[in-house]
Amino acid sequence: MITPQQPSGLLLFDKPKGITSHDAVDLLRRKLFLRRIGHCGTLDPMATGLLILLVGGATSAQSAMQGSAKIYSGTICFGSETDTWDAEGKVTAEAPPPPLDEKSVGEAVKAFNGKIVQQVPPYSAMRVNGKHMYKLARHNMAMPEVRREVEVRWLSWSIGQAVLNFEIECSGGTYVRSIAHEMGRLMGSRAHLAALRRESIGVYNVKEAVSAEQLQKMTRVEALARLVPAPAVC
Repeated sequence: MITPQQPSGLLLFDKPKGITSHDAVDLLRRKLFLRRIGHCGTLDPMATGLLILLVGGATSAQSAMQGSAKIYSGTICFGSETDTWDAEGKVTAEAPPPPLDEKSVGEAVKAFNGKIVQQVPPYSAMRVNGKHMYKLARHNMAMPEVRREVEVRWLSWSIGQAVLNFEIECSGGTYVRSIAHEMGRLMGSRAHLAALRRESIGVYNVKEAVSAEQLQKMTRVEALARLVPAPAVC
């Protein structure tokens, strides 16, 4: 008897605000009636944009794809800091917004351009001694300060009323929340990430992605037809 070939490939998914990356995986599992599905590059519930869902044998490409460069657009809001370093958290500190002019913002942007060492947010999935940092943070446990080197390239930025809109390209493992948090302090104020959208991962762009509404309306056959081949894993 010939065993039918299992589905394999990548589904480019445009994650809406308010759901987790795991919720997106569950949505595709229910659509394809398939358990072996993962994702490449977690997006926080607040964030929207490209989430690559890996189906069947394509899950073996997960590690290789995690390090791909990513492009994000978003907004940094000055004047308040939160415990999660984004708009989902509780306000923990406030300060008058700094002067947002071309010179001061340009100097701050330079400080976060190129290879930088950033602090990992306390509310993150990184493990410390085998435990997720966000679980330690939720129990008000003493948090270690974890720093790591990443690479950031600012593609564009514009100034608004106490906000900085931006588009950046960054290496895998970059926390854009950290850039917002640290930039606020560098500029003598406080800040948090107010909005974030992932535009691309490597060669894959959100413009080719399926929305949650589209995926829900698709038949299983239609969803399978949207899978694209996974890159070869050396």
